[in-house]
Amino acid sequence: MPEEIQDLVIIGGGIMGLCTAYYASQFSNNIVILEKATIGPENQQAASFSLTRSIRNDYLDPLYAQLAYEARRLWLELQHRATESFLIECGCLNIARADVTPDLDATYAEQSYRVLNNLHLRTEAFTRDTLRQRFPQFEADLGRLDVEAGFLYVPEITRTLLAALRENGVRIHERVEVGQIRQQYGRLHVDSSAGALTTRKLVIVAGLGTNALLQQIEGCSMQFPLRPDRPRQCKYFIPPPAKRARFTPDVLPVFAYLDAGIYGHPLYEGKTPGVKIGFYYPPDAQVVSTHIQDVQSFVDTCMPELRDAQAVDVQDVDQCFYDLVADDNFILGNLPGFADVYVGVGWRGTGYKYAPWVGQTLAHLALQASTPHDISRFTPQRFGAS
Repeated sequence: MPEEIQDLVIIGGGIMGLCTAYYASQFSNNIVILEKATIGPENQQAASFSLTRSIRNDYLDPLYAQLAYEARRLWLELQHRATESFLIECGCLNIARADVTPDLDATYAEQSYRVLNNLHLRTEAFTRDTLRQRFPQFEADLGRLDVEAGFLYVPEITRTLLAALRENGVRIHERVEVGQIRQQYGRLHVDSSAGALTTRKLVIVAGLGTNALLQQIEGCSMQFPLRPDRPRQCKYFIPPPAKRARFTPDVLPVFAYLDAGIYGHPLYEGKTPGVKIGFYYPPDAQVVSTHIQDVQSFVDTCMPELRDAQAVDVQDVDQCFYDLVADDNFILGNLPGFADVYVGVGWRGTGYKYAPWVGQTLAHLALQASTPHDISRFTPQRFGAS
């Protein structure tokens, strides 16, 4: 019996692996995903495990802002396959207060607002008075709204992708340990606890497990400068029944005060128990020392209407580790020294929103040998040859 040869094996079944398989399955029905744990909400080690994730364009770097907007377009296309909407377009509001960050013009809110305007993306600006009129939940001196933004409801995304992959014949193996990977006679041979696989192309999207997998590739000495990171705190603030309607997505946007390390999502009725507020210093924000040292001090200062809310630790998200890379840029492209191996990692704690763009790019590289996007900034080669 002749050996079965896969067109593509993907190691890693998080959101990047699922999206890569989704776009690759448009070119081939001979695709396998290998996942070391499980796929879906029971895998609390995956960086894509959560209920909600922000989708926003308000980055200080114009390239990341543009790619986020392109990813949003792809999310909207995928949503046509879903049984319910998973992209909740409530906008993303960056706020600032002079008694917290005195130089308002230098705040993340103001700087990202200028970037969005330069890219001709939709924005709205609020003074203290107009902010109170539009979003009375906040006490701040300015607000800058990224209009075409909001949050993603992760369980529906996972369901939609898995249904599409089943329909397209993608095979998924969970709880798989990957052994040696060898390149021989124009093929890649992958030993695993699910059996030996032979494939024409290989994509590795394994987060913080990437370097361990690279060590399994015969002849590969590449190791990426990755480090783990995670939010310092994340809580749901559950408002009393009389106030719940003030914190739903139709009246409350995703919000952030990134200079102080704060991000938040509205209460998604029937899906999440309350307003989610996290304390995390993103790598692209210039965090300043302020009296906001946790989510409660943010509420006391900027969202006093939540002071009487019950606060509980978030258990369904942000307990995982993010994969940060030393130069704060994605790693995306061909693995040096291995023409048929591609890698994606280093998502900076903010990668989920980019997943369809990343997956489409990796699928095009692996099965079409090119991508229309300039990804030279993300090249793995910047860390040296294998």
